[in-house]
Formats: sequence, structure tokens, C-alpha cells
Amino acid sequence: MKDRLMSQGDGVTNEANQPEAAGQATGDAQPASPAGPAHIANPANPANPANPPALPSLSPPAAAPSSASSAAHFSSRDPGDASFWDERFEQGVTPWDSARVPDAFAAFAARHARVPVLIPGCGSAYEARWLARAGWPVRAIDFSAQAVAAARRELGEDAGLVEQADFFTYAPPFVPQWIYERAFLCAIPRSRRADYARRMAELLPPGGFLAGFFFIGATPKGPPFGIERAELDALLCPHFALVEDEPVADSLPVFAGRERWLAWRRS
Repeated sequence: MKDRLMSQGDGVTNEANQPEAAGQATGDAQPASPAGPAHIANPANPANPANPPALPSLSPPAAAPSSASSAAHFSSRDPGDASFWDERFEQGVTPWDSARVPDAFAAFAARHARVPVLIPGCGSAYEARWLARAGWPVRAIDFSAQAVAAARRELGEDAGLVEQADFFTYAPPFVPQWIYERAFLCAIPRSRRADYARRMAELLPPGGFLAGFFFIGATPKGPPFGIERAELDALLCPHFALVEDEPVADSLPVFAGRERWLAWRRS
């Protein structure tokens, strides 16, 4: 969920050839004036190396028995089920959790007016607190009860920003002008990608943004489920126009070399 999402490695459980199940998996500068002209950096040449770096495994290591992850044991093998993510939050195996607000996120916010923001697959929801304290209307959701509990502990007095909800059926309390993507698309089963694109288009009004971090390049198993750039374009281009495309310098190890900051404007 996030930070949603939110997720990842050579499979969060390092399980080969897991079946994909329908369902949601989870989801992760100071504001200035409204955005000026869109900026596109090398959209025709996204980072998608022929030999992408190997993804770190999210499975508990055999060594270091004192660590939380080394003692982890997972019974759920379906990332489309909330229990899959509940177990990982319960046992502290969350290598997708950045524990900070990413630079590209803060820079995007600085270029735009304070508009309502929805964060699906929010994980620990650091960005939600950052936005709220800067005056942005924001709601963060996750369908994992344990992810929501972790986010509420982290946010303290801002815990009310977080709800337990399924993105695919959730009705936010406002019309979002920005939906923030962070480890959410790569956390859901591939079979739900068309549903993802459809729901994003339903929630965002013309001119609204789907903007965030996208995990580029197919992976044989997951999560994280990487997506080829051509497939991502085919999913979103019917309803969105790409207006920003940038490399990411501060990726977590689990995403390093494979993330792009992309901003898609609703047509």
C-alpha cells in the first residue's frame, strides 16, 4: 500500500510464478502558484535498460536472525488480497517504505496550486501529512487494515487523513485534481491494470493529474509488477496526455534504475 505502493522485489515473498488474483493491492517545497507550461524530458527515451538491474528480494534473509525480516513468515501469497499486505506490515517487512517525502513529489507540488489530492495504496502516508501541513486537501487510502494502522500511528494528530478503502470502489469526499501514484500500480495484479486506468479516468476531471512514480520494465513475477512503457502508454493515452517524464535520482533500492516520474494530464 504506497508508500503505496506501495510492494516489491523479486516478489514481495520471492515466490516464483504466483497466480494473479483480482482485487486491489496496496498502493508512499512549499506549494506555489498554479503550474505553468508542461515540461517533458525525453519522453521518447524512458529508462528501460536492456538488462535492468536485479530487484532486491523482499524475502526474509537467511542471515541476521535478529532482524525483523529474518523472522518473518508469510502465509498469504495473493497480492490481490488485503491479508498479503497485512502480514508484511505486521512483521515489518516494508522495503518500499521511504520514510520521507521524495524530491520529485515535493518539486511537483511546488509547481502547482493547492488542489485536492488522493493517495491510493498510501502505506505509511508520509506525503499525506506533508501535503496537509502545507495546506492541501488530501485523503490517503489503503485496503490493508495493517497499513492503515501503521499510517495512523505515523501521522499522529493527522491520522484522520487516512481511510481503509478499496480504490476501485472508493468515493472520495472531494473531486481530486491530483492522484498520486507511488508503488500502487506495481502492487496490484496485472489483471487489474485496465481497471486501474479506467478508475483513474473516472475520478479525475479534465485537467487533473495522475502524477507520481512508475516502475518501468516487465518483471517475470512480483510484486512489484513492472510494466513495459508501451503497455503503460496504451493504458493511459486514451484518457491522458503525458506532460512530464523525468528520471528518478533518489529511488529506494527495490526500485533503483527502474522508476520514472511521470505526470499525466486528464484529457
